[in-house]
Order: sequence, then structure tokens, then C-alpha cells
Amino acid sequence: MTGFGKAVVELHDRKITAEIKSLNSKQVDLTLRMPPAYRSIELELRSLVATRLQRGKIELVVSCELLAGDAVPIQALNLPVLLAYKHQIRAMASALDIPEPQDWYATLLRLPDTLTTSSDVPDAAEDELNAVRDAVNDAITAMIEFRAQEGLRLQAFFEEKIDAIQSLLTNEVPLYEQSRTDKIKARLQEALSRLEGVTYDNNRLEQELIYHIERLDITEEKTRLQNHLNYFLQTLHSPEPGQGKKLGFICQEMGREINTTGSKACQAELQRVVVRMKDHLEQIKEQVLNVL
Repeated sequence: MTGFGKAVVELHDRKITAEIKSLNSKQVDLTLRMPPAYRSIELELRSLVATRLQRGKIELVVSCELLAGDAVPIQALNLPVLLAYKHQIRAMASALDIPEPQDWYATLLRLPDTLTTSSDVPDAAEDELNAVRDAVNDAITAMIEFRAQEGLRLQAFFEEKIDAIQSLLTNEVPLYEQSRTDKIKARLQEALSRLEGVTYDNNRLEQELIYHIERLDITEEKTRLQNHLNYFLQTLHSPEPGQGKKLGFICQEMGREINTTGSKACQAELQRVVVRMKDHLEQIKEQVLNVL
């Protein structure tokens, strides 16, 4: 969802600039800054941004300046209010026998209502409002193109990380499964042999060993993780828009299976493989926030 777009539209003696940037967010969180003269289309612009960009912490800045280079004034000094403040301050200084301010500018401009409010600024003409609409639309289009390029990079990144997890699941996890079972069985038998004066039924021991080993079996976790890996790639290549949240949910499910595998591992080598899987998955989770 990160991105940047900028567009400039010239109209008569004015240049209208729209700049838009976005960071990750679960929904549209728009901050809009523009001259008060364009206030009549504020809701329209907000709706346009939300519809076209869908998600993100978005900042849109619209500015207008004269082609000569002077900025179009957004606010003006409210001279009647300034004069009234000055007269009152002088009267107060005389009544209280205190000196008048040495810096009248700083004193007066800090007081409220010394600048005209947005309601004092007339709305722009329709042709200028249309130019604002065009500039915002073009800036959004530029951001969407930026996002598309970023999306291609992310797709390659996700495929690389999914392949890495797939390789660990297919090639390395099976290396330790049989030896892991043998080690668990040997460890239990060794613990029993150290108990002096204790006899036990070998058949019952065998049943308990089978039960214990079945509880630590990771076949189901491997199968579910494989299904999640396939589903992630299927969703990643889906032509339907707005797959980011679904990819995030799939990551959560992959994390559950990897964590369960780690808790059942009971073997240092297999746990190291699980840690590598987690590392790849965390990198996916960080970047999947950038997907719409």
C-alpha cells in the first residue's frame, strides 16, 4: 500500500499541484490539505481517493500558485480585528501604567481571529475546480502505477520465500523424522532402565511408546502446511483485487502449523529447521502488509 504520486495541471495563470502518498493501514485513513477555495469539492475528493486506493494511511496535498511564482494567498490579515486589539492593548497599558509591547507584530498575530478564516475565502470557479479534480485523479493514477511496480517486486519476493519454506518442508523435515522417533524411544527405554527394582510389561510399554510417538507425529501439520503454501501461491496469482487480507490470514494459518511442528519436534535439528521456516514466514508477514 505504500506509494507516491504527483500531478500538475496548469489553468490560465495558475498551476495546481496534487501530491499523494500512502503508508500501510487496515482501512482508508485520509489526511487532506488544500486551499479553502476548494472546500466545495472536499467530500468528492475524499470519496474519489477512498474508491480508487481502497486502503492505506493516505496524505493528499493540493496546492495552487501563480505561474509568476507567487503563491496564491489562502488567508489574509483581518485588519479591523488587529486595529481593535491594538487600541485595547494601548488602553490597558495606560490604565495599568505598564509599557506597550516592543514587538507589535508578534503580540498581535498571536491573538485569535487576526487572520481571515476559510469562510472568508470565496469558492473557486468551476473550471479551476475541474482542474483540481484532474490533478488529483492524475496523482492517484501515478500512485497506482507506483503500487503496481512495487507489487511485481513483492510477488517475486513472496514466491522466493514460499519456495524456501517448501524446500525445508520437503527436503529437510523428513531427514529427522525417523531418527527423531528412534531417539524418543531410546530415551524412554533408557529412563526405565535406570529405575532399579521396577518391572514392567514389554507389551504395555510398546503400546505406551506407540501412543506417545503418535502424539508427537507431525504428518498432519506437514499436510496442512503444504495446503497453506499452495493456497498462498494460488491467492497471490489470483486476478481478483484486494487479496492482501486473505494472504495475511493464510500466513497466520501457516504460522500455527509451523509452531505446532516446533512444539512436537523434541529434537534440536528439527527445531532449527522450524526456526528457519519462522524466519521466512516473518519476512512474508512484514511485506504482506503492503498488499491491498
